[in-house]
Amino acid sequence: MVPAPAPEPPHPARPSLPQIFLAFFRIGSLSFGGGMSAWIRREMVVRHGWLEDRQFLAGLALSQITPGANGVNMAVFAGTVLRGLPGALAAFFGLMALPACLLVALGGLYFSARGGAIDMWLGKALTGVAAAAIGLVLANGIRLARRNLKGWAPTGITVATAVAIGVFRLNLLPVLAVVIPASLIVAWWSRRA
Repeated sequence: MVPAPAPEPPHPARPSLPQIFLAFFRIGSLSFGGGMSAWIRREMVVRHGWLEDRQFLAGLALSQITPGANGVNMAVFAGTVLRGLPGALAAFFGLMALPACLLVALGGLYFSARGGAIDMWLGKALTGVAAAAIGLVLANGIRLARRNLKGWAPTGITVATAVAIGVFRLNLLPVLAVVIPASLIVAWWSRRA
């Protein structure tokens, strides 16, 4: 007797455009700086299940090598995967709605009351926000590495890239010129073996 195949996990319903807009509005309202990718993963992969980890990683890689802000690129990617061009627009405008309004309002406040205490307060606030964003990026990187780095070669390439850019301060493009072919060779070799 042949055992029955395991049932496929149920896929969540395709999100509506308002759902995409609201999810990215939430992301744009709660995230800061480089930590946005962690929020996008949390909403798209963990909370809603609209994307799989592999899709998220592909989108993140694509977002990082294309011009523009990674978070905005990732929103457009996710929206496109979920609902095509209308989804990309819903994700983009959802992500940018609140931050754009806040930036215009705070910029007006800053330029109207420039100098003295507001400069000091703003500098301290931005230092705190930068620390939180670094923590979010680091936590997201650790979570993704635990789930997706299998074996010594991919881990070595990841560590070498981080050390080359983070410690030795090498330019991104020459590092990518080395690690991308190395990654492709490792992936080809592991699939072949």
